[in-house]
Amino acid sequence: MHAFDPWPEGLGYKLDLIMGDPRKNTYDAIVVGSGISGGWAAKELCEKGLKTLVLERGRQVVHIKDYPTANMQPWEFPHRGNITQRQMAENPIKAGSADEGSALFFASDREHPYIQADPFNWVRGYQVGGRSLTWGRQCYRYSDLDFEANLKDGIGVDWPIRYGDLASWYDHVESYIGVSGQKESLSQLPDGNFLPPMEMNCIEEYFSGEVRKHYKDRVVTIGRVANLSRGWSGRGPCQYRNLCSRGCPFGGYFSSNAATLPAAAATGNLTLVPDAVVAEVIYDEGKGRATGVRVIDAHTRQSTEYFARIIFLNASTIATAAILLNSVSRHFPQGLGNSSGQVGHNLMDHFTGTGGTGEYEGFADQYYYGRRPVGIYIPRFRNILQEGTKKDYTRGFGLQGQGGRETWKGQAARISGFGKDFKSKFVQPGPWGMWLGGWGETLPYFENKVTLDGGEKDRWGLPLVKIHYQYHENEQAMRKDIQATIQEMLSVTGFKNINTYSHLHPGGSAVHEMGTVRMGRDPKTSVLNGFNQMHEVKNVFITDGSCMTSSGTANPSLTYMALTARACDFAVNELKKGNL
Repeated sequence: MHAFDPWPEGLGYKLDLIMGDPRKNTYDAIVVGSGISGGWAAKELCEKGLKTLVLERGRQVVHIKDYPTANMQPWEFPHRGNITQRQMAENPIKAGSADEGSALFFASDREHPYIQADPFNWVRGYQVGGRSLTWGRQCYRYSDLDFEANLKDGIGVDWPIRYGDLASWYDHVESYIGVSGQKESLSQLPDGNFLPPMEMNCIEEYFSGEVRKHYKDRVVTIGRVANLSRGWSGRGPCQYRNLCSRGCPFGGYFSSNAATLPAAAATGNLTLVPDAVVAEVIYDEGKGRATGVRVIDAHTRQSTEYFARIIFLNASTIATAAILLNSVSRHFPQGLGNSSGQVGHNLMDHFTGTGGTGEYEGFADQYYYGRRPVGIYIPRFRNILQEGTKKDYTRGFGLQGQGGRETWKGQAARISGFGKDFKSKFVQPGPWGMWLGGWGETLPYFENKVTLDGGEKDRWGLPLVKIHYQYHENEQAMRKDIQATIQEMLSVTGFKNINTYSHLHPGGSAVHEMGTVRMGRDPKTSVLNGFNQMHEVKNVFITDGSCMTSSGTANPSLTYMALTARACDFAVNELKKGNL
């Protein structure tokens, strides 16, 4: 493992390669992971004056320099941007998430195996920046409908926080990352501090108006997305290329590489070590605290120990649980901070795979320009306060969608002929259409879990992760309602040739995995308190998706970032008070 300068001097950032005590590998803080939450932890801790070590298990990725496919044209790729059958067979999960331009930012299934006790798509990004380089970027605040749900429904455990605890931290995060969106004054989807919203096209505007006309409980809005509709904090604006997953050289969307890690480096307090596989957290029984982490070099497999006063685990939901389960000591034989027996359990993901399409006759004289990086969003309307929304299942779902005109690829299946007239038909756009898909809330089931296999190990000698994950009757009932609702909404709003589908994708397919190290009020039934601090090991904080107590309906990354900023503030204040 080597500490690198992650940004050239020309970008205005210079990283001191020897922070802390090089003889003892000692720092004020250690952050495990450099993705969305790890990048935020690095920024907040460094800006508060802590000498901070960030450990990333993957390779170095330098903003701009290491986005080699960002400006490539389709004909410059060997397979015109497509994934081959061989690649699909060798790495089915990676291939199902990537194309030829973004594949370099997705971890190989073969090189990083895990055990699927049940089908589960664990999509990973092992590099500096993690999945912040490839995330969907949609940013929605959770509300008290989400934070109070477990308590009201008698499911799982109660969240130890409410919206009021997080509102100012949502403000803090949004004002930094830049979120474009439209205010809608909805209690179930609180408004934020938005940049100007991206524009709907004519069919989406039509659909939005018709939905508001026919349904009192539903709103169609443009997605709230961390793509900059105007330049922001020295980044962007978005170029409307919709090539985000290749890495954005314009900084038009938020990523650790473009924003938080450079900010951390600018303080002079950051040390970044890539190719560093964290094996375990070191616990000192005499001190009653964690003292550091043991790390394995990804290439040499040499083991090194690093030490710090506080540790933030942000390796991602499943990886963080695995690190804790592997951190076994006499005091914690089931894994660090796991006297409750909850570490690894309550794994959640939003379920997807149910949706529908419809065609619309009209607007033949209108088109659109550019490739907008976000679609429309219909916030949850089931099982909330309004009359007529109650259904025979718990919680609800959000709908995402997009309208557009059929392209030549879509027309190819139904246009016949040859010669000049045949070719000319493909030059003209087809009819307008609308696609809608459901993102449903999954309940926190104890038996949906992450465990470590006792026999099989990876190339670094660590036990393979085993994932157990199944959807239950509640998700099945919600799925039926999503399909019927989409059929009805498209029909009522004037669409024809409607086709709905419902294929329950395996867990992990939304790449919103969360749970496994949940927050709660009682140490007997949860792992973290209301500040993301381990109940039993006070100097360890966990703010990635593993901390979530329920999944909510909306995309969760904005909540991870807000929780991280809040936990960093708390941790530093506790350090100053001498409590850690």
